[in-house]
Parts: sequence; C-alpha cells; structure tokens
Amino acid sequence: MTNPQIRAEKGGLVASATAAVRDYISEHNLKVGDNLPSEGSFATDFGVSRPVMREAFHALSALKVIDVGNGRRARVAAIDGSVMGSSISHAVSTSQVTLSDVWEVRRTLELRTAELAATRRSEEQADQILSSAHALSLSRDDQSRTAADTQFHQTIALASGNQLFYQIVRSFEQMMEVAIPKAWAGRTTEEEHGETLRLHQAVAEAIADQKPDAARNAMEAHFARSIGDLFSRDG
Repeated sequence: MTNPQIRAEKGGLVASATAAVRDYISEHNLKVGDNLPSEGSFATDFGVSRPVMREAFHALSALKVIDVGNGRRARVAAIDGSVMGSSISHAVSTSQVTLSDVWEVRRTLELRTAELAATRRSEEQADQILSSAHALSLSRDDQSRTAADTQFHQTIALASGNQLFYQIVRSFEQMMEVAIPKAWAGRTTEEEHGETLRLHQAVAEAIADQKPDAARNAMEAHFARSIGDLFSRDG
C-alpha cells in the first residue's frame, strides 16, 4: 500500500502541475484547438516526473480543459457544459440541491435566452427552433420527445448569442432526461398535451417573429403551466 504521505505529496505535485498547465495556456494566449507541448516537455520545464505530468493531463482532460487523443499532441479544448452537468447531477443525487432548485435556475435563464434569441437569432436558427417545436408535436414516445424538447431549448440558448448561456442550458441535459418524461407523464389528457405543444409553438413563433417580450412571456407560460407545478417546492 502506498504511504499516505507519499500519496499526499504526489497529489500536491499533480495539483501544481495542473495549475501550471492552466497558467501556460493563459500566459501564451492559446485558443481552442491550439497544440500544447508534450507531457515530457512540461515535466522537464516544471521539474516533475512524467507520471505526475500524465496524471495532470488526465485531470485536465476530464475537466475538458484540454483535449487528449491517441497519437497526437494535446490541444486546448472548447468549453463544454457536460462538466457542469455532471456536477449538477452529483449535487442532486447527494441531496445538496433539489430538482426544484435546478429548475428555478433554469427557468430564470431560459426566460432571458428566449428574449435574447428573438433579437439575435439567425434565419437558420429560427427555422431550427420552429422545426424542433414541430418535431415535438410528432413525437409519440419519451425518447423522441426528450430529444426534440432538448434540442428546442438548446437551440434557443445558442440563438441568444451568448455561448455561456448555451453551455449552462446544455448542463441541464441529464436532468431533462428525467424531467421531460416526468412532465409529460403528468399531462394525462389530450387537452393538456395540446396545451404543452401550443406553448412550445408560441415560444418558437415569437422568436421567429423577433418579438422579445412575447418570447419571454411565452417561455414564462411554458414553465408556469407545463413544468412549474411538477417541480414546485410543495410538489
């Protein structure tokens, strides 16, 4: 068994090496896709062993800070909301936050993204949002509904023109795999199903028509009527 002190010292070296790579990226003004020096080169420059540097690279890869592929040098990675999503899922599963907490945040964000999307969306994005709303109306099972609904909200976030909004909304994807089927299960009549579809369509049309106030109000109605009651603090 490894001596705890040695393990702690190694862990400290890995943390230092990880921070050093981050600093290198910042100091050299590297951008997404830019190549990094090799593990061996970093190990020499930082005065650590190759195994320590390898662990640092693995840690940064897991955090999506760098992209490591077989047979090529590591590259600076693009922002990835899945990292945040894993953290949120962990927080929910360990009762640090509730689904209600998550949806409270999501609701606040998505009202703003709908508003911005109506102002900033491209014609292609407007078509994609309308298409997602239409695909939702054609869906007959949880899998296709979840895919269409997820695409609907993520495309709106992307159309907001703010990459951070998009990545945060992406981070809710794992939660939506649970929440969307739950929301539809709570809508038991044809009238309730129709209302949910109309609310999505209203959001899509307001964005396509470049009406930010209408888009925000339609998204508010969507959350209040289709989701809010299922994830209320009293529910």
